Amino acid sequence: MALLPWYDRHARALPWRVGPEARLAGLRPDPYRVWLSEIMLQQTTVAAVRDYFHRFTARWPTVAALAAAEDAVVMAEWAGLGYYARARNLLKCARVVVADHGGRFPETEAGLLTLPGIGPYTAAAIASIAFDRPAAVMDGNVERVLARVFAVQTPLPAAKTDLKALAARLTPKVRPGCYAQAVMDLGATICTPRNPACGLCPVMGLCRARRLGIAADLPRKTPKPEKPTRAGIVYLAQRRDGAVLLETRPDRGLLGGMLGWPGSDWTETPPPESPPIAAQWHDPGREVRHTFTHFHLRLSLRLAWVDMDATPDRGQFHPRATFRPASLPTVMRKAWDLAEATMRQD
Repeated sequence: MALLPWYDRHARALPWRVGPEARLAGLRPDPYRVWLSEIMLQQTTVAAVRDYFHRFTARWPTVAALAAAEDAVVMAEWAGLGYYARARNLLKCARVVVADHGGRFPETEAGLLTLPGIGPYTAAAIASIAFDRPAAVMDGNVERVLARVFAVQTPLPAAKTDLKALAARLTPKVRPGCYAQAVMDLGATICTPRNPACGLCPVMGLCRARRLGIAADLPRKTPKPEKPTRAGIVYLAQRRDGAVLLETRPDRGLLGGMLGWPGSDWTETPPPESPPIAAQWHDPGREVRHTFTHFHLRLSLRLAWVDMDATPDRGQFHPRATFRPASLPTVMRKAWDLAEATMRQD
């Protein structure tokens, strides 16, 4: 198979990966690092994950260390990566692995699927990469490569079942972990979504889409419905000593368990005012814009300075000296940045 020799020469150097040379020399991947990277990489790019991965593994080098960490500290380190349910499940999974599996990840897809936050793709990826099991790993890169090699013209997501069957058929019993990473690397570096470098591809002789001249058009995708827009209000209150009013969001739902500014519900129509503390609230006529997976969000900004003895109806004041805007989820950090810019202009 031409793909594995290509991978042996051109594998990406990734901080969570044991490269082909080291792997052939007998070095085995750390399942904890494989699992952590796969959870972080969901719906996110390698470039966005690198620094987070380095910080997490420096602070929590083992699954036991992560399992013992405080929820709020882990959520703060995760801030900015998005999809915060992943961070909550990360802690749940680490604690189950330690409590129920003696700190060792199950080695099979079936065993991995019993853990919180691990779905079919992640289970296959960990089983394959960490334990060299012949599991069919299917991410967006793999789907694209297979759709082109076999000229599968059924649009996604309807084509997923057929592509999964093709992946299972092609997965070798020898070096399946390297094979899985090779296909991912091929999709990430050569068989890219736009302008694929077909002339450099190690499997170009097998690619039906290349022969038909339609490689750049695959995989086809069913058009997504237009995202709705929701509206809300976000309240930024500061005391005269600089302390800021923050609240921990409910565990369930978007940004669950994260620290953020008090605000209204996010609704399709403008919500009523619901300030978290009595104050002279100022409407600067500015709004925060953010896009989640399923909807666009527009948050109207409200600003207030409050007295030292003012008591909030919800949330609590955090000293400015210990307040880290970087620990906020992205939409909340945008609100802070917009508030600071507004106050400078005023």
